This record gives sequence, C-alpha cells and structure tokens, in this order.
Amino acid sequence: QVQLVESGGGLVQAGGSLRLSCAASGLTFSNYAMGWFRQAPGLEREFVVAINWSGGSTYYKDSVKGRFTISRDNAKNTVYLQMNSLKPEDTAVYYCAAKRTSRRRVTLTTRYDYDYWGQGTQVTVSS
Repeated sequence: QVQLVESGGGLVQAGGSLRLSCAASGLTFSNYAMGWFRQAPGLEREFVVAINWSGGSTYYKDSVKGRFTISRDNAKNTVYLQMNSLKPEDTAVYYCAAKRTSRRRVTLTTRYDYDYWGQGTQVTVSS
C-alpha cells in the first residue's frame, strides 16, 4: 500500500533551519505531484508548497517564499522541504501529500486535491 513517511522535524530557535524529508513507497513516485501542508493547534491544515512530478514547477504559499525550498529526488522516491529563517509562526505539524497528475502546473492548494497523506512531523520554532 502507499506510504508517505515524513522525518526531520524538531525544535529549533527562531532564525534557524530544518530540512524535512518525505519518503514515498507503494506508488510510482514520478507520476505524482507532491505537496507540503502544515497544521498548528486549533487551526485548519494549510497549504505550504507543491512540486510537480519532474521538479520543474513549484508553487509556494506567500508567507514562505524566499525562506522555504521544495525539491524532489525521483530516484530516491523522496521529497524535501528546506526551511530557513524559521519563525515561531511556522510551528506546526508538517504533512506531505501526493497527487497523481502529469500536469506541469501545481496549484494544488487544498487538502482535497491530494490522494495520499503522511502521518506528519512536528516542527517547533522557539522565540
């Protein structure tokens, strides 16, 4: 069955960096666009960034542009989220998600756009 497993979360001070990974199995990874979402306590799950099947197209939430970078390695079935200049408001559980699509554009910004989800990894940014 399809599994998405996130890792790399943790506690970091404001201004610091973390790199999240999401390892996929049970699917043909290169057939899927991938996204990262996050959910803070008491809030809705929100879109952060998405990347198309080849890595050639990305789409970012405005508040993370210039600080976060998504990438993927189709040979390793893994998508990454490099997070720099972290802020306390970035604190959340971060989830990766997969959507089967060959489209170049990846304006896949709602949770209903995705087929599969990981279990999440906690990111805590202290002030």
